[in-house]
Amino acid sequence: MMELPVDLPAELVPLTWVIGTWEGLGMVEYKVGDELREHAFRQRVEFRHNGGPFLEYHSQVWLLGEPQGPSETEGDDAEPAAVPTLEETPLTSESGFWRLARSRTDGDVGPGMLPPSAAPSVNNVDDVEALRNSDNGFDLEVTLAHPTGVSEVYYGMVRGPRIDLATDGVLRTAGARDYRSATRIYGLVNNRMFWAWDIAALDQELATHASAQLDRV
Repeated sequence: MMELPVDLPAELVPLTWVIGTWEGLGMVEYKVGDELREHAFRQRVEFRHNGGPFLEYHSQVWLLGEPQGPSETEGDDAEPAAVPTLEETPLTSESGFWRLARSRTDGDVGPGMLPPSAAPSVNNVDDVEALRNSDNGFDLEVTLAHPTGVSEVYYGMVRGPRIDLATDGVLRTAGARDYRSATRIYGLVNNRMFWAWDIAALDQELATHASAQLDRV
């Protein structure tokens, strides 16, 4: 059973179900030219908060290769062989921040490091409910940065145990490869997190890119 953090800001209640650490396996599947590339991976995702009205997000991904170690015993009296493990190679990571999308006020930090000069505008359940949209969800904004020279701004919605996101803007460094837009879907099914990521990159239109199933750890 998931426990609600006692110090959770009211503004983060719609995102409560993602908070914590998740691990699991997934698959990259993307067409590069005429070649379909498929790779299995292991992922660890963390959503945490520091008392502010946002979640800190970090994802680490390892590429899975061929099994390593013995997989069979030799002879009737042989000791059982160790279960083989998959070779793992660090692949990539991404970090960012998740928060409800709303106008910032004098009660919020910023710009920069400027402290708030007024009381917060969202303090309790009633204030959060006032942010609910016409689709019975909450508008969401997500900023993500990648070590590949790409930064993304997503907008979307959290509605119960489902999150839908689409890029509103993508910035690339001069040396980054072509990457123009993306969508992501996250869902909680039987206490497991399912997510899928579609991208438009390498001169191709939006298409399936990666997905995974993660368990809370």
